[in-house]
Order: sequence, then structure tokens, then C-alpha cells
Amino acid sequence: MTLDFFASFGIENYLGFLASAIVLNLTPGIDTIYILTRSISQGKSAGLVSVAGIMSGCVVHVLCAAFGLSMILSTSALVFSLIKWAGAGYLIYLGIRTIFSKQSSLDMLLVSNSSRDLFKIYKQGVLTNVLNPKVGLFFLSFLPQFINPHQTYGVMPFLILGATFLVTGTLWCLFLTLAAALMTDALRRHPKTGSLLQKLSGLIFIGFGLKLAYDK
Repeated sequence: MTLDFFASFGIENYLGFLASAIVLNLTPGIDTIYILTRSISQGKSAGLVSVAGIMSGCVVHVLCAAFGLSMILSTSALVFSLIKWAGAGYLIYLGIRTIFSKQSSLDMLLVSNSSRDLFKIYKQGVLTNVLNPKVGLFFLSFLPQFINPHQTYGVMPFLILGATFLVTGTLWCLFLTLAAALMTDALRRHPKTGSLLQKLSGLIFIGFGLKLAYDK
């Protein structure tokens, strides 16, 4: 597939977009923390499901940006604030629940492979991403920079760039998951360390929630 293919859809400087997407995916954020904590504390299966949840949330944002729904976030301060506070509240809830959980997340490895628990992790990953309005605004502001304003292909160039971002992000998250899951066995041999890590993860979630809530 040559660059002419992307240019034919009104996409400009695709290689520049690809490089930017890789750099942005490598930048740690809320999604990265969620995937790492799940992978380390609950193993590879939980990590892979959390990646699927986060990427599903990204698909929602890409589709919203492509079809113009994310424009609401950039024009309505009320909607932006409502979604922002909902996302912040959910992250803080996850953090408090993690800190005060009576059962260590490391002890949940034997049950984390059940379909019910994995679906719960997937759902949390989706909500963590979807309820972060900054992700939607990012796609809305980032994707148009690489599209010819005079192109006549509608949503196609947005979908192509969005798919590119999702592929690079998924590959990076899968690498993080596999690398972090290797730490699980070592942590299980040191339960005190695992318990400390669980509480630290909860504090990180609360910190990100507060940051999201008070970001302008």
C-alpha cells in the first residue's frame, strides 16, 4: 500500500501522522495506568481484556470524531463538564474500591479468568476511556490536521487515520500487557509488595480522577 492510496482519500502527510500516533501512544496516560495495573495485579488475561476495553472506548471516540458528534464537546461547556465530572467520579470510585478491597487483587488470579470477571474488567476499560472527554477532543483536533479540507470523501479519511491510531495503540498496549504480566508471579511470592502495589494503584486512579476533574 503506497502513500498515493492515502493521498487519494485526501490524507496529507500520512507518514507524519503515523510517527505522531506512535509517539502519542508511547506517552503514559490514564489508559496506560489502567492496563498496567490490571496486567500486573491480575495477570495476562485481565491485561488483554483491559486492552480490548480501552481500544473499544477509542473506537467510540474515533466514530464520534468522524461523524461530527465530538463537536458537541468543543462547543458545549455544559456537556464537556458533565462528561468530565462523570469520568473523574468513575476513576475516583475505582481508586477507592481498589484501596479498600478486602481481597488482594493478586489473590484474584484464580478467579479472574471467569467470563464474568473478565467482562467486568472489559466494561471498566471501556468506561475509563469513553468517560474521558479529553480523548474525544484529542481525536477531533488531531485528525483534521492531516486531512485536506477540500477532500470529498466524507468520513473515510477520518476512519482511516483513526484505524491507524488504533492499530499502533493496540500493538503498544499488548506489549505493555505481556511485559507487565511477567511481574505477576514475582509479586505473588511477595504478598506484602502486592498489597502495597494494589493500594498504590488505587491512589493513582484517584489522582488521575482529581486531575481530570480540575483540568480546564
